[in-house]
Amino acid sequence: IGAGVDCDGQVLVLHDVLGLYGEFKPKFAKRYADIGAAVTSALRDFDREVREGSFPTDEHSFTMKESELLSLQRSLAQQKAS
Repeated sequence: IGAGVDCDGQVLVLHDVLGLYGEFKPKFAKRYADIGAAVTSALRDFDREVREGSFPTDEHSFTMKESELLSLQRSLAQQKAS
């Protein structure tokens, strides 16, 4: 996958260029960002919030009016009976 300045073509893997693999730095790829640490941190935050019950909240949820739910249940019951 790697080559040098005199190659006719080169394939760079997005993960290498963005630094998704922490300390692993292929010689042939210039790292333009270190988003691996940010991704890891974000996933840890997500995991923690889900485990502690602070995510998702009503802000991140869809709701249905009780009347709509009853209508849906009746419709499903009618389809099942058919």
